[in-house]
Amino acid sequence: MDPPYPTEIPPLLPEFLQRRRAKLTFALEKTEELGIDRATFIFVINLSYRGDRGASGEPGDLMSAYATIPDRWLPMAAAARGAGLVEERGARWYLTNKGRQLAGAMHDAARSHYASLSPLPRNELAELARLLDRAFRAGADAPEPRVRLHTPFAFAYRGEEPPDGSFAQLDAAVYGLWQVRDDCHMTAWRGAGLNGPEVELLTRVWRDEATDEDGLAALLPHQRAEDIHSGLARLRERGLVEPSAPRTTPQGATTRQRIEDETDRLFFSPWPSEVGAKAPFIADRLAKVNASLN
Repeated sequence: MDPPYPTEIPPLLPEFLQRRRAKLTFALEKTEELGIDRATFIFVINLSYRGDRGASGEPGDLMSAYATIPDRWLPMAAAARGAGLVEERGARWYLTNKGRQLAGAMHDAARSHYASLSPLPRNELAELARLLDRAFRAGADAPEPRVRLHTPFAFAYRGEEPPDGSFAQLDAAVYGLWQVRDDCHMTAWRGAGLNGPEVELLTRVWRDEATDEDGLAALLPHQRAEDIHSGLARLRERGLVEPSAPRTTPQGATTRQRIEDETDRLFFSPWPSEVGAKAPFIADRLAKVNASLN
């Protein structure tokens, strides 16, 4: 796919993922049954997407690549282990048989829920699902980005192939595309010489989301206040943030825009041209799907 890229599509992907299970009651029922909280339940389900390789506490895996507080996930892991859902072996975490059964039941419940949804006429939903699935497969098979931390999760999430043209196929495609974009974004900011916490600080400043460091700290509960302070100091040393307030300098704004542009290039360039030509249809129909999921 050649530029200009349809940059209106990426914000619709996390919006879809946040809404598509809003009316699914399985998680509530199971947390009550197992005596765990929702965060622990989500930890178990996310661990299931790691497949047989399990997961470790490394940034980009169990620890967010944008966090500075170590082991924030450990209370969920401990609670899940207490419920017999996960186990630790060799500094990696894996699902137990009970955990795999829970994840499988969640997968089946989600598929049943999706089959009950009719957010678009059937032919439009089928076309949207197939187009985005083609985009995902092209992005997952592309030579760039070379380092892939999150793309493999998409295949474990998918499980058995969803029915062609179904809402389940749309869900698998959108989830997969978001994992691919994560890898594209991480490659882009690393190429700019930044780490995860720094680029998140730069992003918040670039978007004018806070007027001072206290405001930034409120937006970033997964970063310690001292890390926010030192991160801003490093960005200022590079001339990316103004010395007197959390505002990007012209160089900082240019740097952050280049990261966004490189993310878009890595993400969109593998898309088949036939899919790119349907970008207005994709954006319009995916926005309608999202609106229907309120």
